[in-house]
Formats: sequence, C-alpha cells, structure tokens
Amino acid sequence: MRRVQDVIELVSGSPQFRIKEVLDDTAPLYTYYGQSEIEDDLVGLDINSVENKQVRTLDKVNTVNQGDVLFSLISGKATLVRSSHQGYLFTQNYVKLIPNDDIEPKYLIYLLNEDIGIKRQLQMSLQGSMVLKYTVKQLKELELPKMPSIEKQKLIGELYFNQLKLQALRERAATLETTIVLEKLKEAKSE
Repeated sequence: MRRVQDVIELVSGSPQFRIKEVLDDTAPLYTYYGQSEIEDDLVGLDINSVENKQVRTLDKVNTVNQGDVLFSLISGKATLVRSSHQGYLFTQNYVKLIPNDDIEPKYLIYLLNEDIGIKRQLQMSLQGSMVLKYTVKQLKELELPKMPSIEKQKLIGELYFNQLKLQALRERAATLETTIVLEKLKEAKSE
C-alpha cells in the first residue's frame, strides 16, 4: 500500500494570522482563495459570485497556479485550479498537492472526492474530534488504492470533471427555468 506522502508532495498554505497587511500601494495585492473558488474550479464554471477578501502585503505568501491540485482541510474536497484563480493566495485551510508523474491530477481529485476507501479513512481519522477539520498529517497518511494505467487515469479524470460540469449546467438551467415560470405567474396574477 502506498501512502499519499510516498507519491505526493504537500505544500501547506500561508498562516493567515501571520500575514502582515500594509497600506503601501506598491505592495502586491493578493486575493484569498476560498470555498467558493473550490466549488467553481471543480465544475469549471463561475457559479459563486462572492466578493473575495484581498490583502496587500510584502510577506512571502503561498499562491496557486493554473493546474495546481488544491485540497480543502475544511470541506475535505479537492479541485484543479483554473486560470481565473491564478495567483490567488491560499491559507493554512488548504494544501497544494504535487503528485509524481505516475498520478494524473484529475484522477487524484476524483479519488480524494469520490473513492469510498479514502472517504472512510478520512471519516475514521475525524472520529472523536470536536472540530471537523482535516489535518495535513491525516492527508499524508491516507492509503491510496492500486492505480490504473496513466491512460485510464486520464480518461476517468476527464469523465469525472465533464460530469460535474454537466450537472452544474443542468442545475443552472433548472434554476433559470424556475425563475422564468415564477415571473410569468407573477405577470398572470397581476393581469
């Protein structure tokens, strides 16, 4: 059995309370990566229109790049960072996962989000804990199942992300349809 720490490098986010904000306009301005970005990146759409917190700092902070695998220690969800979130600052609530060459990033995300064995391991490690937050240690010690060929990993990863996007688009269409029907009903009522 291979553990995550054997095949994946983990990079913790910047501790938010240690970031010193400055008023200097020449200092870099960073946007915080949050739960809404995780959800948007997972479905490949901008669904959550949330005004993100920003900070100006001269501190060295950890940022994400397009194509990075990011795991939320809060929700236990992993995603692939899209270009629209390039350069966002990620805090200690997130961990960047850098898999070695025999693990396809989208397949890794599929495993972390959907694999029953991995979900069970994460749940077991949370038992007895008052705060439902995962730790880097728990993530490192996860036992990975036997990996299929890289071609099969690519196929499964692509299918997974396509399905999530399709589901999000269907939900958006259903919401818009409901809005239209409700407007028509309102108009009919006032005639």
